Amino acid sequence: MAVVASAPGKVLMTGGYLILERPNAGIVLSTNARFYAIVKPIYEELKPESWAWAWTDVKLTSPQMSRETMYKMSLKYLTLQCVSSSDSRNPFVEHAIRYVVAAAYAKFDNDRKDSLRKLLLQGLDITILGCNEFYSYRNQIEAQRLPLTPESLALLPPFSSITFNAEESSGQKPEVAKTGLGSSAAMTTAVVAALLHYLGVVDLSSNKEAVNLDVVHMIAQTAHCIAQGKVGSGFDVSSAVYGSQRYVRFSPEVISSAQSAVNGLPLEDVIADVLKAKWDHERTKFSLPPLMTLLLGEPGTGGSSTPSMVGAVKKWQKSDPQNSLETWRKLSDANSALELHFNTLSRLADEDSGVYGTVINNCSMLTYDKWVGGENEMSQAILKALLGARDAMLEIRYHMRKMGEAAGIPIEPESQTQLLDSTMNMEGVLLAGVPGAGGFDAVFAITLGSSSENVIKAWTSSNVLALLIREDPNGVSIEQNDPQATGITSGVSSIKIE
Repeated sequence: MAVVASAPGKVLMTGGYLILERPNAGIVLSTNARFYAIVKPIYEELKPESWAWAWTDVKLTSPQMSRETMYKMSLKYLTLQCVSSSDSRNPFVEHAIRYVVAAAYAKFDNDRKDSLRKLLLQGLDITILGCNEFYSYRNQIEAQRLPLTPESLALLPPFSSITFNAEESSGQKPEVAKTGLGSSAAMTTAVVAALLHYLGVVDLSSNKEAVNLDVVHMIAQTAHCIAQGKVGSGFDVSSAVYGSQRYVRFSPEVISSAQSAVNGLPLEDVIADVLKAKWDHERTKFSLPPLMTLLLGEPGTGGSSTPSMVGAVKKWQKSDPQNSLETWRKLSDANSALELHFNTLSRLADEDSGVYGTVINNCSMLTYDKWVGGENEMSQAILKALLGARDAMLEIRYHMRKMGEAAGIPIEPESQTQLLDSTMNMEGVLLAGVPGAGGFDAVFAITLGSSSENVIKAWTSSNVLALLIREDPNGVSIEQNDPQATGITSGVSSIKIE
């Protein structure tokens, strides 16, 4: 019986750089772009002599990259040995497999360990698939002389094959062009969830209990950190598990036992420690207020390296502690102000959806300088919160630019500034910015009512490709169907399989 799990990609709306240090918070929106993991046995029946086997088979398939990798997994040491000729290793999936099996060993009694061993001896057949939105298909669209529109993206078949960028003269391996939605975090989370459910460590099928999601989070977070060789802030994994949220990072020490696993501790003990550790991250439910739409655009000016940009900011912090601290304080205040205005708007929408809808729809047809509320107190409060959110975003952008200038990196490059300013001056646009660490990767906008079509048209005429990405506040999910068989299409129509 196959298990299919999916996990969403993310957009970090506020908290770029600050989110790396506690107790700074960030607002992260999960999206309708999802990564899928399908887990099933390789062999339907076991041979009589299988009880004596010390190794089992693991097959990892990535159809979009035309890759298939075969492994032998030690049932005693939980090591993975690549036995296929392909040199394409996926450290995120490899760590996910080993850590999930170690979690099962740590949690099961002897009877359940016997059943687990039998299940593992049938082999693990794992397929990974990422929605098209995780990858850049801009070059293919331009090569076919199609317009740079979401409609052109929608013509692509689901889970299109991924083209690699041309190999650099330096001889580096070609890299896949991505849209910055956190594909490795979503992929790791989907694989961890599918395997935990398949092996019976947690049940994610019905009402997802927090304790089960917490296990997914701890294992996925650890696997992702160890695979990428550093302990990141973890907001991407957290949103892949739990969905849209306000997030404060965990203390890196909680996965110190996994980092020291190279010292020869049994993996089962290491993962038992991780599951028992005091995870001190904070997350609060958050999603965009009603009648607001997240838009993401790809300017096509080439991507930016987040690690090198983070490195430059850290260097600046060390060399100029006083000014950097002051900039971070102001940024933090502006982030908190934006969050407060969004929460106010959500509350006002709950209190009177009629008045809220009227104000939003009126504003959606006008530029911000012509927005007006009605006569009553409620509509004035809604207008005040809208303009407050807009001002907070302008403040965030200002301090992000200042930080970029001081650190010598293009957090909001001049080309993005012009695009964002013109976007924020369009009818029905609440705010616009660069997500996450900034740079040339992408821009986002939050629009009111039905004004998003105007923004998409304006972006197209500015050579910016509007992506088929919207906010979907839901986190990890067990799906009823194999997405390859159902022929689902991603994009504006939600791709969640009911």
